[in-house]
Amino acid sequence: MSHFEPNEYINYEKLEKNINIVRKRLDRPLTLSEKIVYGHLDDPAKQEIERGKTYLRLRPDRVAMQDATAQMAMLQFISSGLPKVAVPSTIHCDHLIEAQSGGEKDLKRAKDINQEVYNFLSTAGAKYGVGFWKPGSGIIHQIILENYSYPGVMLIGTDSHTPNGGGLGGVCIGVGGADAVDVMAGIPWELKCPKVIGVKLTGKLSGWTSPKDVILKVAGILTVKGGTGAIIEYHGPGVDSISCTGMATICNMGAEIGATTSIFPYNERMKKYLGKTGRADIAALADEFKQHLVPDSGCQYDQVIEINLSELKPHINGPFTPDLAHPVSDIGAVAEKEGWPVDIRVGLIGSCTNSSYEDMGRSAAVAKQALAHGLKCKSMFTITPGSEQIRATIERDGYAKILREVGGLVLANACGPCIGQWDRKDIKKGEKNTIVTSYNRNFTGRNDANPETHAFVTSPEIVTALSIAGTLKFNPETDYLTGADGKKFKLEAPDADELPKLEFDPGQDTYQYPPKDGSGQRVDVSPTSQRLQLLEPFDKWDGKDLEDMLILIKVKGKCTTDHISAAGPWLKFRGHLDNISNNLLIGAINIENGKANSVRNALTQEFGPVPDTARYYKKMGVKWAVIGDENYGEGSSREHAALEPRHLGGRVIITKSFARIHETNLKKQGLLPLTFADPADYNKIHPVDKLSIVGLKDFAPGKPLKCIIKHPNGSQETIMLNHTFNESQIEWFQAGSALNRMKELQQKSS
Repeated sequence: MSHFEPNEYINYEKLEKNINIVRKRLDRPLTLSEKIVYGHLDDPAKQEIERGKTYLRLRPDRVAMQDATAQMAMLQFISSGLPKVAVPSTIHCDHLIEAQSGGEKDLKRAKDINQEVYNFLSTAGAKYGVGFWKPGSGIIHQIILENYSYPGVMLIGTDSHTPNGGGLGGVCIGVGGADAVDVMAGIPWELKCPKVIGVKLTGKLSGWTSPKDVILKVAGILTVKGGTGAIIEYHGPGVDSISCTGMATICNMGAEIGATTSIFPYNERMKKYLGKTGRADIAALADEFKQHLVPDSGCQYDQVIEINLSELKPHINGPFTPDLAHPVSDIGAVAEKEGWPVDIRVGLIGSCTNSSYEDMGRSAAVAKQALAHGLKCKSMFTITPGSEQIRATIERDGYAKILREVGGLVLANACGPCIGQWDRKDIKKGEKNTIVTSYNRNFTGRNDANPETHAFVTSPEIVTALSIAGTLKFNPETDYLTGADGKKFKLEAPDADELPKLEFDPGQDTYQYPPKDGSGQRVDVSPTSQRLQLLEPFDKWDGKDLEDMLILIKVKGKCTTDHISAAGPWLKFRGHLDNISNNLLIGAINIENGKANSVRNALTQEFGPVPDTARYYKKMGVKWAVIGDENYGEGSSREHAALEPRHLGGRVIITKSFARIHETNLKKQGLLPLTFADPADYNKIHPVDKLSIVGLKDFAPGKPLKCIIKHPNGSQETIMLNHTFNESQIEWFQAGSALNRMKELQQKSS
């Protein structure tokens, strides 16, 4: 499975056996997604299978966790009482390194500041059999692609961009920490049977058009919720014109359209990448089983989108949402019309989405042309290598030198500004400005905590070109720059090798193998720590309806997991539930006053911060609910957005619709995520009302629940609420959480 795990093997024979059982039962051609998902069924002979309806019980091959989410995942695993993980698992230190002055200094500073957390993750990994990638090793998804993903794998990761591994033909799905704990505990993992959206690619990529433009275009078509409950499956003759790392880019950003995951069929580009990353033996085995790693002829998709790559133009999406798509040729005029700043303050390339050798090579090819004419970047410019292997290789091959010479600052091998880990000094908070990035997400305040930063996402080579020009009004396909000699010149479309001619330089050794027997390893969590806190079980359901709940907040408009549990400076509290709960919903807009982090306390009638109000209700023994809009909880997989409301006394979240991962996370922590049977009923509930959820004694799959709304004037009205709970998920609610239910089952079996 990986040269880091010499005793763990790929089992294509079992995959083949399960696929054949399901194919015989369904009696129809299968999509690639179906082959891999159904090939990992716990009971392929009896599992009920209906796309978009039934819940599947699955056996993933492995688990990956980044350091910000691994803290809570490992704390939950410790609470389970199990001695060792049941499947190969890894922890990756990439989220806690703040971009400030450059790679080496920032890494050293992060190691000092986060020593307690890194020590906890390192020792917990050693005790429970989890591989540990030290800070500086790189971003989780690049490490997975280089070392762990392979055609046909089913991998779950505690990060929403885990689908990056689909670039190597795997079904790689982002989840919350509680889901990861299930898999690490050897319990079948539940997933609603995904629909399959086919994206047929024809033609061929060329010129300034890159793999990133494929997903930028798809995001514009499907929007941020168009992929919810579905796997995006790319197919068609155009696939072969995309490099393996380019396919990973496309799959990575598929998280922004709400997709369960995205995937490409196994082909020669993947085989080439496997060979270059020291896994030619896996490629040879994949060749033997290739019929199971591509879709069947005649398979049916729930929806089909067709994109001609020969006609696709370079795109740039934003600001404030990743599905607002524009051709690069139009963005200058659109920005002027909308009043968006056209001068670019900072260009940022890299991140888990676009930090491959090919990405860095194409950006360096653009930079080299500017340098040849005596130009440097007009905008500030930063480079984030995806891994230590990428950093070392671009240093050896001269790409890093070129990017520095054009004005770039090479940051640490980490997430950095992409997730808000950016100590930005060039603007003041509230200052209107524009940045362009090769990242995947651009929600309000996402990168620098400034709500007036207009962030646009595009390809690394377009970021580089725009940073040289310093303005959104520059179109590298048609416009000219003026060299230091006063002569005009036009940038040529970049060309670069997808893989290095020599072998990759692995750089420094940053991996810690788990010992064969970690039972004697100590894992210390100080009771006075401000960074880590052992978990206490949530209370069980008392068997009664939820009556006279107050409304903590009625949210207006978009509410991502960034709004519910902010990242940036709050990342340091990801292992301490009580401390991080002080950021609960501080970014959400209150419909009552149009403000963030300002809600009415229904008991005192005073306005105050959301977390303080929730704590007051909890202190007074009052249960509360949140009312949300469409696609509530889109974005990151962080389960803190579910743990925090549960910790502070919340019981119900009622919305028009949920993002997949967040809805599951809420269920896992014993909350009730419910949706309006009639979305217009959102307008019937007011922040000053009281709510009662009726019918919980007869709570059953597919059976709606009643909500009685009590208005301050004494009048009442009843609305109906839908849910997606199955029988086992109802047991999570009744037990107080999925972890509580796991312990109950363990006690029964023992």
